[in-house]
Amino acid sequence: MIELQSLTKSYPSRHGRRYVFRDLSFTFPAGANIGLIGRNGAGKSTLLRLLGGIDHPDSGAVVTDASISWPVGLAGGFALNLTARENVEFVCRIHGAWGPQLREKVRFVREFADIGDYFELPMRSFSSGMRSRVAFGLSMAFEFDYYLIDEVMAVGDAQFKSRSKAILQQRLASANLIMTTHSMNDVRQYCDVVVHVDGGHVNVYEDVEQGIRAYQGEPATK
Repeated sequence: MIELQSLTKSYPSRHGRRYVFRDLSFTFPAGANIGLIGRNGAGKSTLLRLLGGIDHPDSGAVVTDASISWPVGLAGGFALNLTARENVEFVCRIHGAWGPQLREKVRFVREFADIGDYFELPMRSFSSGMRSRVAFGLSMAFEFDYYLIDEVMAVGDAQFKSRSKAILQQRLASANLIMTTHSMNDVRQYCDVVVHVDGGHVNVYEDVEQGIRAYQGEPATK
């Protein structure tokens, strides 16, 4: 269960506070893979960060009894003066992985990222693509009830995309996802339900095609 209880979120701007959500109450459909879609600026990524605990609401709360990942592929949280190995070890310890379990997760991330000796170098020397490889591998090294996906399938070369999709499918055998993307093909491939974010409100469509039509500005029903 993931429930938003009277959630309000805003950011300061030159013209005063900009409210993304005001007093939003909503329960995500249980046991479903969810496509969280909407136009640019609608609040999809903000909502994903709130769900993952990366950001906090002004008021209200996200209430859940599920384990939820940070947004998969998020590379902005790395300490760039540390090596990839050191960053991975730090995250593992935060999430309670020590000893053999920590070593196994480090091995998994190193092999999955496939960046060779760069894994032992400070991450400030990495390209954005290399950071994304490490970030995606680190996300997949842990098992969650829900994986939060933010346009991550667009990252990397064709071979890395293929490996990313394969490992994600493995994780989804025992978990669900909440995905934000502008690729309706990804929504069709991965999602059972569409949650359309529009004007600070959300609408649920159990018919994926109906939700896509609503997002694209077409009549929701025919």
